[in-house]
Amino acid sequence: MKLTMLGTGNASVTKCYNTCFALSEGGQCFLVDAGGGNEILRILEEESISLHSIHDIFVTHGHTDHILGIIWVIRMIGQLMNWGKYDGELRVYCHRELSEDIKEICSRTLWDTVTRLFDDRIRFVIVEDGEKKTILNGEVTFFDIHSTKKKQFGFRMVMKDGTSLACCGDEPLNDEAVRYVEKSDWLMHEAFCLYEERSIFKPYEKHHSTVREACEIAEKMEIGNLILYHTEDTHIQERKALYASEGKQYFSGNLFVPDDREVILI
Repeated sequence: MKLTMLGTGNASVTKCYNTCFALSEGGQCFLVDAGGGNEILRILEEESISLHSIHDIFVTHGHTDHILGIIWVIRMIGQLMNWGKYDGELRVYCHRELSEDIKEICSRTLWDTVTRLFDDRIRFVIVEDGEKKTILNGEVTFFDIHSTKKKQFGFRMVMKDGTSLACCGDEPLNDEAVRYVEKSDWLMHEAFCLYEERSIFKPYEKHHSTVREACEIAEKMEIGNLILYHTEDTHIQERKALYASEGKQYFSGNLFVPDDREVILI
């Protein structure tokens, strides 16, 4: 399976795009969040990810840097449906309150020709803590990350060959969610900044972690491969080297600090 990091930055970045990614296999794509604007359309196009291949979208939570790009994707796919150029249905996975938020934004910003497709060809699939769904022929378990800010879900995906990938959303792993994450082959975990720069970026005020803490969590969870994302962008050119240097002091597995558009084979 191919993981394409469409964006790797936090909410306030300007030198990269907000964190979102796509899992692709067999010509189909599972999109996770979409960043904060319509730049997602250009990124998908430049990465040769066709809207026609996207039939499953997971929205983690309702912050602007995760939800607003979804509105654009829904708009364009709805338009393709109306033109007879999109086969099948679009499934948007999210928790109940978030589905209502997305529908409300869409009702106020999109044409009726798109919103009338809701609950028909554009389906909102409400997920609960521990609920399982089949996506890209893999078993996906959604879980509540127990956010201290806004309700948010993550997921664990077990692929056909047994490889497991866990995504914690954009907050540190909570003890309540450990059972979904521990001993995964791959873990995607936010890292707001370097530990040595915590006084500058103040990650704890926003309930985020540093590179060091993300790596300590992954080591404790016995993770094989760790992907760090949702970072600041003041070190965008040196970020990979700086984060890897700090992280390898606390994590013994394979550490990935991807740039926007970077592809990782899972």
